[in-house]
Amino acid sequence: MREYLLKYCFLVAIIHFGISTNAQTTSIIGSVVSNGKGIEMVSIGILKTKYHTLTDKFGYFELKNLPPGKHVLRASAGGLETKEIEVNLESGKILSLEIKLNEIVKDYSEVTIKAISKTMLDKENPIALTTISQKLIDRSSESNIIDVLAKNTPGLNAVKTGPNVSKPFIRGLGYNRVLTLYDGIRQEGQQWGDEHGIEVDAYDIERAEVIKGPASLMYGTDALAGVVSLFPFKTSTNDGFHGRYLSEFQSNNKLIGNGLRLSYVKNKFSFALRSSWRISSNYQNAVDGKVYNTNFNEKNISTYFGFTDKNALVNVNFSFYDNLQGIPDGSRDSLTRQFTKQIYNAISDTLHLRPIVSEDELNSFSTAPIHQHIQHYRAYSKGEFKLKKGDFDYTLAFQQNRRQEFNHPQNVQQAGLSLRLNTYNYNFKYSLPIGNNVQSFFGLNGIYQTNENQNATNFTIPDYTLFDGGVFAYFKYKKDKISICGGVRSDIRKVKFDDFYLQHDSLTGFDSQVQDTTNSTLQFPSYSKLFNGLSASMGLSYFFNNNVSLKANIGRGFRAPNITEIASNGLDPGARLIYLGNRNFVAEFSLQEDLALLFNFKNVSAEISIFNNHVQNFIYLSLVADSNGNAVLDAQNNRTYQYKQSKAQLYGLETWFAIHPSALPQFRFNTSLALVYGRNREEKYRNKGIEGEFLPLIPPLKSMSSIAYKFLFNKSILKAIAPTIEFEYNAAQNRYLAVNNSETSTPSYSLVNVQLSFEFMYCKDKNIQLQTQVNNVFDVAYQSHLSRLKYFENYQQTPNNRPGIYSMGRNFCLKMIVPF
Repeated sequence: MREYLLKYCFLVAIIHFGISTNAQTTSIIGSVVSNGKGIEMVSIGILKTKYHTLTDKFGYFELKNLPPGKHVLRASAGGLETKEIEVNLESGKILSLEIKLNEIVKDYSEVTIKAISKTMLDKENPIALTTISQKLIDRSSESNIIDVLAKNTPGLNAVKTGPNVSKPFIRGLGYNRVLTLYDGIRQEGQQWGDEHGIEVDAYDIERAEVIKGPASLMYGTDALAGVVSLFPFKTSTNDGFHGRYLSEFQSNNKLIGNGLRLSYVKNKFSFALRSSWRISSNYQNAVDGKVYNTNFNEKNISTYFGFTDKNALVNVNFSFYDNLQGIPDGSRDSLTRQFTKQIYNAISDTLHLRPIVSEDELNSFSTAPIHQHIQHYRAYSKGEFKLKKGDFDYTLAFQQNRRQEFNHPQNVQQAGLSLRLNTYNYNFKYSLPIGNNVQSFFGLNGIYQTNENQNATNFTIPDYTLFDGGVFAYFKYKKDKISICGGVRSDIRKVKFDDFYLQHDSLTGFDSQVQDTTNSTLQFPSYSKLFNGLSASMGLSYFFNNNVSLKANIGRGFRAPNITEIASNGLDPGARLIYLGNRNFVAEFSLQEDLALLFNFKNVSAEISIFNNHVQNFIYLSLVADSNGNAVLDAQNNRTYQYKQSKAQLYGLETWFAIHPSALPQFRFNTSLALVYGRNREEKYRNKGIEGEFLPLIPPLKSMSSIAYKFLFNKSILKAIAPTIEFEYNAAQNRYLAVNNSETSTPSYSLVNVQLSFEFMYCKDKNIQLQTQVNNVFDVAYQSHLSRLKYFENYQQTPNNRPGIYSMGRNFCLKMIVPF
C-alpha cells in the first residue's frame, strides 16, 4: 500500500512540476485505510471551503487547486471514526497523506451504514438501511441468523416454523417480497414455503445489512419489501495465517454448534476455508414440554480464493449447505396433550389412533421418518476492476437447491416432495468517475432458473423455467449539507411451464408424474406469461447541523407473482398446508414514502422514522372454508389456503434511542420500538375490521431495550467483563385476518434475557471471548403472532385451553470464540 502510494505521489509530483512550476495553488493526494485496507467513498474535504472529494475503490483521493495556507482536512465515513487533520499547504507543492480510520461501535448508533453499493454516512443515506456488525452478531445467542437480525433491527421480524426455520418479514411483508442476498447474490431456494428457511451458514456471516422499503431499483423483482443482505467472512486483513474457532451450547434443545474459519494471505493472493456443524434435540416450553420433531442437524463448508492487484479484485467461491430438519405437525392425544406420531402412510393413517411419542424419542438427536432434507450448492465469482474512466464490477453464480420432504413412515426413503432448483445469477455494473460532486453507475442483472420435480408423491408446484432481467441507472449527488440519491430501473420476468400430468397407483396409494395422458390427471395446465415493470426511487438527506439531520425517500417497487401464487395445486408436507394458486394474477407494485429525523449528540443518539406503503395487486393467503364456515381439511387435518389479490396499505413507525455518556464510555443503554398496520383497501372490506380489513401476518407493536456496562482490566489476563440485561415486549395483536379462521388473536408477552461476557488475553492482541446468557429467564409460555406452529392443532377445544404449539422456554446459552 505505502510503496504504491509513494510511487503514485512521485509520479503526480513530476507531472505537476512539469506542467506548472509557477502555480500559485497546491494539491493534496493520499489514501484512507482501515485495518490495512483502502476504504472507498470516504468523504474528504477542507473545512469552510468548497473543496471536497471522495476516495476511489482502493481508498485513494486527490484534491486539486487548493489555496495555500493553513487548513483543516476532514475524513469521514459510515462506521468509522471521523478524523480532522491540520495541514499547511505551500504554494506550488503537493502534500501526500495516509489517513488511518478506526472502526466505531455504538449499538444502534454504532451500526455501519452502507448505501446500495457504496459506503456512506447514515445521515447521508436517505434509504432506511441498517447494518448489523460482527460484534452484534457475536453478542446474540439465537437459533439462526434471521433471529439474530430480527433481534437487532427494528422493523424486521421472523415468521417461524420451529427454532431453525425463520423467514424475514420487513414492515409486515415477507416471503418473495423480501430478497435475501448472500455476498450480493440472490438466495434462491423455494422461498414461498412457510417451513423453507434460509440456507446459509450462520457462523460464516461477518455482517448483515437490512434495507427496509422497496429496493427493486438495484435488485429487481422480489425486493418489494426490502433486502436482507448477508456478507460471509472472506479473509483476514493482515498477511499470514489466521483463524477463528466458535463453539456454543444451548440447554433448551441441547444445541451443540462448532464453527471454524481459516484464512491465509500472502502478497496478492488470499485463501479462506470455513466450516460449521450444528445439531440439536427437540426444544421445550412450560406448556408443551418437549416439542416432538423440532430437532435438526446442519452442516456447512465453504471456500474462498482471491486475487488483489492495485487495479483489480477477483475472487472465486464455493459453498455447500446440508440440513436434516424435523417437521412438527402438532398431533397429540386429546386428553393428556402428549405428542403422538404418524406411523402409517396417509391412506392408512388415523389421527386419533397414533401412538404417543416416547421419552427417548423426545430427547433424541436422531431425525424422525417425517423430516425434510435440504441441500444447497453455490459456486460464484466476483470481480472489481479500476479502469481509466470508471470502475467495472461483475458477479456470475450458479446455485442448486435440493429440497426433499419425507412424510411416508412406511416408505421412509420415499420423498413426499422433491424439488431441484437450478439458478444462474448474473450482475454487471459500470461506475463513472466521480465528478462535480456526482457519483453514478449503470447496471444489468437477473437470473435464469429451472425447477424440476423429482421422484415424489406430492406435487405442489410444476416444473418450470424462469428468466429474469433488469437494467438500471443510479446516481448520488452530495454538496455541503445536502445529499440526493435516485435512479430508475426496467424489469422483465418470463415464467413458463408445460402440461404436467399425474397418475395414481392404487397399490401404493401414491401419485407419480407421467408423460402419457392416458388414465392420468392434468395437475398443472401449461402456462407462459411475461411480466414487466418500472421501478424508481428518489431521496434526500439534509444536515441542519452536525447533530441533527433529516432523511426522506420515495420509492416504487415491482414484484412478479411467484410460482406457488400462480400455479400451486397440492399439499406442501412440511408446512401442512394445501396451496391453491391463481394463474390470472398480475404483478404487484408498491409506492412507499419514508421520512426520518436523526439526532446524534455527545451523550445521546436517537432516530424516529415513519413510512407509508401502498401496494397494488397485493397477493395474500386466505383459508378456504365450506358452506358452514369451517376450514376445508384433508384426512390428516391439513388446511387449504387460496391465494387472493387486492389493494393494500401498510404504514407505521420505528424509533430508537441510545444513551452513551462520554463521561462513562463503557456504559450503554438502547431502546427501540416498531409498529406497523396492514389494511386491505378493497372497498368491500372497508370498516370490516378482523372480517377482512386487516392483512395477515402483521406483527404487533414490539419494543426492545438493553442496558450494559463493560468493566475493563488493563493489567491482568482477564481484560473485560460485560453484564447485559435485555427486555423484549410484544403487544397483543387484535388486528388480524379472522375470515374463515385464517388467523387468531395473540395475547401480549414480555421476555427478559441476561448475559455475562468475558474477554481473556491468551497471547498478544488475541482475546478469547466467553459468553454466558439466559434467554427467557422467567420461562414465559408464549406464542408469537408470526409463529406458524401456533396453528398446528387438531382439536377445536383443548383441556388446557392452549391450542397450538408454544415457542421456546428458558434457554441457557454458552458461547466461546477463540481467534488465532
